[in-house]
Formats: sequence, structure tokens, C-alpha cells
Amino acid sequence: MDIKGKRVLVLGGFGLVGQAVIKRLMHSEDERPSHIVITSLGQAEADSAARYFEKLYPHAETTFEPFWGNLFVREGWKDASRESLLQDTETRNRLIEDTLGDLTEDVVHSNTLYNAIEWARPDAIIDCINTSTAFAYQDLFSMGQRVRSSIASGAVDSMELVERLLASLYIPQLIRHVQILHKALVDFDVRAYVKVGTSGTGGMGLNIPFTHSEERPSRMLLAKSSLAGAHSLLLFLMARTPRMAQIVKEIKPTATIAWKEIKYGPIKKSGKAIELEQISLDDAEPLGSRLELLRSESAATSGVLESVFIDTGENGIFSKGEFETISALGQMEMVTPEEIAENVFRELVGASTGKDIVAALDASTMGPSYRAGYLRESALRMMTALEEETGTSSIAFEMLGPPRLAKLLFEAHLLRRAAKNFSGVLEHSTEALSKKAETILREDARLRSNIVSIGIPILLGDGKKLVRGKQIKIPAQRWQRNSDATVELDHDKRDAWAREGWVDLRPENMHVWQQRLSKIREEAERHGNVTGSEPDRSPAYWDDFQSLNEGRLAAWIFTCEEGGERIKR
Repeated sequence: MDIKGKRVLVLGGFGLVGQAVIKRLMHSEDERPSHIVITSLGQAEADSAARYFEKLYPHAETTFEPFWGNLFVREGWKDASRESLLQDTETRNRLIEDTLGDLTEDVVHSNTLYNAIEWARPDAIIDCINTSTAFAYQDLFSMGQRVRSSIASGAVDSMELVERLLASLYIPQLIRHVQILHKALVDFDVRAYVKVGTSGTGGMGLNIPFTHSEERPSRMLLAKSSLAGAHSLLLFLMARTPRMAQIVKEIKPTATIAWKEIKYGPIKKSGKAIELEQISLDDAEPLGSRLELLRSESAATSGVLESVFIDTGENGIFSKGEFETISALGQMEMVTPEEIAENVFRELVGASTGKDIVAALDASTMGPSYRAGYLRESALRMMTALEEETGTSSIAFEMLGPPRLAKLLFEAHLLRRAAKNFSGVLEHSTEALSKKAETILREDARLRSNIVSIGIPILLGDGKKLVRGKQIKIPAQRWQRNSDATVELDHDKRDAWAREGWVDLRPENMHVWQQRLSKIREEAERHGNVTGSEPDRSPAYWDDFQSLNEGRLAAWIFTCEEGGERIKR
């Protein structure tokens, strides 16, 4: 991708890697973007980063613009602390619904990340946020133990703790983040997305000696690694999605990233300087059967801890001894932010670094094979022969999902029985097809029973009556526990549910099928009598339109109508 004169959004641009990336983007006067949006959690950080680069490149034609806030929540909450969101009952439940509920238009359009991308309208996004750390450090393990203790003791705040636990679930948060990101990339035509990820352990294994707890390895570190891996695989899927950004890549450093600066000054933890407590050896307390972990009274203090330190950006500050240990040969060792930025830049502009983990997954995963494709035809022939031998039709069991697949297969089967082939369907009126399909189901009790028994209802031709079994798969009943759960029904919902998972015998649905078959035939005949390898679905694939194959029709609908095509073969 040529970035000259383009708009670039750098997520986490205030951080160590983010700033190195921006400097690399500005390295050559002939390749500079026209506009760089720099995001950070806090306004002060985002503003200072924009001012820093304006002063660093005073004569550049590039505009630097700040954006701040928590990108993982609603924009109205972007400047609030997570604890303040969790303290309020209504906000906490809205937060849970935003994560665990359906991906509604409200959830998408209220999200800070989505709105940031809409506002910035970037050609490329470089994501330097440590996403897995942001989620994993919510510490699901400690929250889980608090919930168990609270329930066991019968505490009145048990329900609030359960809700906090639900709000801290890692994977749902990551999935929702990627869903919203993907929609924004498509909606606003972003051409490239490059992620700077993490391994979670600085490249070390389960023997990592650095820990957030007394256990080794730390559960929190392993949670961060698990999320980092899940994130990479979701980006792998994103890169396989049609109509996606042209470039989806991830650079994953596996070492300590250092450093930003070395200086002498106050040592801060969570933004606050560590106070020096004045404790004498005479204040030693005898050890007994219990140990107080947190004293109620504070000791006298004399100033704050000051020392020489190295600032490693998002990883915090280290003493000389800590830095020497963590960066030593055989420990985490070290990689510089400039090296990361160089790989990010080269991958963005189209050079191969060999460090893109999405490409690595592409190269090392097993895809479809020639042998499997060859044997597939044998399996289909054997199943067809067994259908004829047993006098059955193997259409759908609703094991694969979604219910829409079963609905399409049964509708195609009814059309085959009612009109035999493409011409037969197209020559019938929609009313005649509707009546014939209804007659088939009225007379074929076995077929009718097969359909309703797997949770697929049948909407009759008048659109006013539904033939159904004990269970209905659409609408989905994820939240209802009662077997007699009911939902509101109107014409719009009926039409939506009929499309998603009801065998629909109405004439208007028969018209939809006629349009499909016309389009399929037009597509196949566009190549004329070509016998080469160009067309995937030639007239011969469709048996010269002399039959209707349920599985081929459903596959075409998923591929061509619904954008569910596999693009990596």
C-alpha cells in the first residue's frame, strides 16, 4: 500500500511502539501520510503526543490529530473508569448486554472504536494497543473466588459480584471487539489493518519465572497468552473474509520491548509515587498463627522513593537490576520499538518481513486437499445409492446449522418434486408452485414429520398458518428457560423468521426461488460453451439445468447471495 498522502489511524499512538511507528511513517519525506490520528486512553496523553509530533516535524505537511478514550466501550463511557461503570447497576447491566447480547445496530454505532474509525476515515489502521492485557488484567480468577466466597457466606452483594464476573469474561469481550472492528473496517472502506500483538509471556514458556502471583506460571499471564492467541486466530479469520480490508496483518513481538527513556526521579506505581515508610527493626512483630496482610494504620513516611529507572512504556518502569535480569540472555531478552515499527511499516507497504503471523498461519495450516475432493464424489454416490435402496430422501437434520440451511434444503427439495428442473420452476406461476408444494407436504406425512421434528416449522401458502412440532429453532430461544416461552409476533417478525428458518410456502418466496434460478442459469451460460478451467459452476455443473440439486443450490446461496464464500483454497 502506498501511504503517501493517505490518512492513518494509530491506535495506542502515545505508547512506546505507537510513537516508534509514527516516526517510521514520517521517516521519508516522499512517503509521508497527509493525516495521522493518534489515540490514547487519556486526553492529556493524546494531546501531548499530537503536540510532540507537530514540534518534531514542524515543516511537514502531515496533520496530527488526537483522539482519546476507552475504545472497548460505548462512546458515552469512554472517559469513565471501569470501576465507575461497574459500580452503577444500570450501567453494569448495559455493559454485560453489550458484550453477551446480540450485535445490534445500537451496540455497534454507540461503540467508541466504531465512532473513532468513522470520524477518522483512515485508509490504514495500525493497532498498537495491548488488547489481551486490557482484558486479561480484569483478573477473572480473583473475581471468581470473590463470587464463590460471597455465595458461600450468603452475603447480600452476591448478585452484584456475579454481574461483575459476567462483565469480566475475557472471550466475549474479545469477540465483540473484533466483530465491531470488522464492521467498521468494511463500513468505512479501510484498506489496511496491521496489529501489533503480544505473546503474553515475552516469548518465554510455561517455565516463565516472572509472575503476578505465587503460582508459576501465573494464571493471569496465561490468560493474556490465551487471549493473544485467540486474537491472532480471529484476525486470521478476518483476513479470510470477502470484502474485508485488502491487508490484514499482525506483528507479534516475543521479547521485552524497550526502551523509552532512562532517568532519575520518583518511582510511581499506578500513577502514584511510592511513599517511603519509616520502619525500625525495633518495630518487628512476633509471628503467630495469623498474618495481617494489610495494616489498618499507616506508618510514618518521609518523602517518596526516588531512583534511577528505565521506562519501557506500557510494560512500566524497571530498576537497573530488574532490567538487567529480564533482558539477560536466556530470559525475556529484548527487542526495540524501532525494530517493531520497521516490520509494521514494511508489511504495510507490501514488503515481506516473514514476521506477519497471519501469513504464517496461512502458510502452516492445512487446507482442502485433492484426495478429499476426489473421495467426496464417492461419498455422494454411495449416499445417493443408499437413498434409492431405502426409499428415503436425506435432506437435512439441522445438525450443521444454521436453521436457514435446513429451510433452504427442504424448499429446494419441494421445488424439485413439484417442478423437476430449472425450466419447470420458471414456467410455473408462483401460486401454482405454492399449491403444489403444499399438496406434497399434505400427502407426504414422512417428509412433513422430518421437517417439523428437527425444529423447522412450515409456513403455509396463505401466510396465516404455521405447521410446527414441539420445538421451533427460529426465533432462537437462548434466554428462555421455560418450555412454554412465548414471543411477540407481527408481520415483520414473521417475514424475518420465515427467511431465517421456516419452510416458506408463500408465493412471494416461490418468486425469490425463481429469481435465484434465473440468476444461476444466467451466470452459468455467461461463459458460453467454454470447456476450460475458468468457470466454477458451468452448465455441466448444474446438469445442464435438467435437475435441481438441493446441496448445490444451498451452497450457491451461501456463496453468492450471502457472502459466505471461502476465499483461501
